[in-house]
Amino acid sequence: MIRRQLLRLFGLGATASLTGKATAQAAPDWSKIPYPRIETRGRDALATWTRLRAEGQGWPVIIGDDEALRFVAEQFAESGFVEDGEPRDPAAIVRASTDVRLPDALRRAYADQGTPEDPMPPLAHGEWPAQAPLEPGLTVASDVLTGKPLARVHILVLPMRNGFEAPAYLKWGGWNECPAQEVHVAVLRRWHERYGAELIGISNDVLNLRVARRPATRADALALAEEQTYYCLDIVDQGVGSVAALAASLMVSEWWYFWWD
Repeated sequence: MIRRQLLRLFGLGATASLTGKATAQAAPDWSKIPYPRIETRGRDALATWTRLRAEGQGWPVIIGDDEALRFVAEQFAESGFVEDGEPRDPAAIVRASTDVRLPDALRRAYADQGTPEDPMPPLAHGEWPAQAPLEPGLTVASDVLTGKPLARVHILVLPMRNGFEAPAYLKWGGWNECPAQEVHVAVLRRWHERYGAELIGISNDVLNLRVARRPATRADALALAEEQTYYCLDIVDQGVGSVAALAASLMVSEWWYFWWD
């Protein structure tokens, strides 16, 4: 069973509570992440995120359990982002994001996944579904197999004002078909400006976004669904099954979910 089906089957989400405590010291495997780390329960993760966001001390990002945090720490420590012989800092990645031309860059990246012998097919919308697929909500705070809230969830508070810059500060992305950091930043900025999309969670291979403004028409939803498919093909190919189904879900859900192998 594919991941998206599992998420729909178990109806992942998070409930609200304002508990959460700061840990005194990071575990050794996580010590290379230089950002404040908060621990809370999975069922309290979104409420804790909301509290931290209101405090205005930075942008909180829900990471997930110990394994997810360890992956993010390894990505942060090992990513070889070098420019002119020097590691790129988050500000350099954010600056590079302004040179990413969207949506053309996403279309080119999609085409580049094919080969001359086996090119990527043009996107087909498919039929509009009778019922929109259910989006899984906040997945990073729940177990993917059981749907139960995780016993312990980590939240990092990043030193930035804009959530769309989080991939730069975590050096997240750039493996397999997952876009590079500057592409993530450019895409998330575009969707923040157009739809009020806010990045809430990042785990080892998942992004959770919450949106303030859904596309209002089928035409707008289909155009957005195409962008999202070019950005993250698996949400269709191993998820809802068609661009039209994705578009339908975008018109009814305030949560967007992306994942890369």
